[in-house]
Amino acid sequence: MILSAFLKSLSQLSDSRFRKVLWMGIGLTVALLFGAYAGLLWLIEWLTGESMTLPLVGEVTWVGDLLSIGSLVFMIVLSAFLMIPVASAITSMFLDEVAQAVEDRHYPSLPPATPVPFADAARDTVSFLGILIGANLVAFVLYVFFPPATPFIFWGMNGFLLGREYFTLAAMRRIGREGAREMRRKHGTTIWIAGILMAMPLSVPLLNLLVPILGAATFTHIYHALSRR
Repeated sequence: MILSAFLKSLSQLSDSRFRKVLWMGIGLTVALLFGAYAGLLWLIEWLTGESMTLPLVGEVTWVGDLLSIGSLVFMIVLSAFLMIPVASAITSMFLDEVAQAVEDRHYPSLPPATPVPFADAARDTVSFLGILIGANLVAFVLYVFFPPATPFIFWGMNGFLLGREYFTLAAMRRIGREGAREMRRKHGTTIWIAGILMAMPLSVPLLNLLVPILGAATFTHIYHALSRR
């Protein structure tokens, strides 16, 4: 069931609605990172001014330039770590359109779904992003103590989080948040295994940007397969 759902999702990647959500997620992520960097530069300029006085050195004018260069290096390094979780979280706000595209093609006889309000989607996105980043920061400690188990820890943890998020997204359009939560508890093992399948491409550059879209599509298929049972 999981493999069938994944292959169906892969075959629909050329769908224009899939591409629209992908580019919206990447574009908003890049804009957010540039905005954060611009804000950091403004803060440095405000704190340092055109010149500042250092103990034993006197008045200097190069501190602001040095901090600006350092902040650029810092943002480049930070972006390498944050690009994927931020893009995944932002893209999650628009995954309702991906789920609808899947249902239009594969389940055309279904009645209209209840769309997730944008405010709820935004709140869920912020919550998911915080949990995703926090869990991965904690996982770094485990990576240090158990290096051989690093890929399995990464896949298992992110698989659990992605499975939980994307299944809830697919199910709540049809049976509401509480119904989705109850169904997730009942089929937790299946959802976790499917989530691990979604987590594996996270370690592959560029391919990891497709994970939110593939996840939403795959779990839409999985939800309908489980609901028929």
